[in-house]
Amino acid sequence: MEPLIALVGVTLVLWSAGALGVHRLRPWPVALRGGLAAMFALTGVVHFVGMREELVAMVPPALPAPELLVTVTGVLELAGAAALLWSRTAPWAAAGLAVLLVAMFPANVHLALTGTDLPPHQELLPRTAMQVVFLAAATAVAVAHVRGWARCPASREAEESMAGH
Repeated sequence: MEPLIALVGVTLVLWSAGALGVHRLRPWPVALRGGLAAMFALTGVVHFVGMREELVAMVPPALPAPELLVTVTGVLELAGAAALLWSRTAPWAAAGLAVLLVAMFPANVHLALTGTDLPPHQELLPRTAMQVVFLAAATAVAVAHVRGWARCPASREAEESMAGH
């Protein structure tokens, strides 16, 4: 549930700032990129601290080296979060993170089907719904770039400011 709160909360804060006059945050893809970056930073960190053992236990038994898989996916999430903040890598990062979400979905299913005493938001239907939201957000960022949102002057300026240019 925390990743969903991070995605929605940060996106809304950035979008609101844009609506209130922060010119660089006006384009919706910029706000969504910020929300995704926050979400993937959060989920990437917990691959190493706080929930590592739970994540290792989520890896389906058919997959080899669960600890290595958790480490690799954590590094990819952190790298993707950082890459979302740079305009030149953001669409690639969003697309790569979308693929990663699909690749990691079996772990969510495995947890939901084998976990005991799971809170309601960890059951299969809510977990699947959250994954669909995450996938839709990452896909929207990639598609927005392809459709030219990242090429309009306001969006380009916003993206460059996020990258520190």
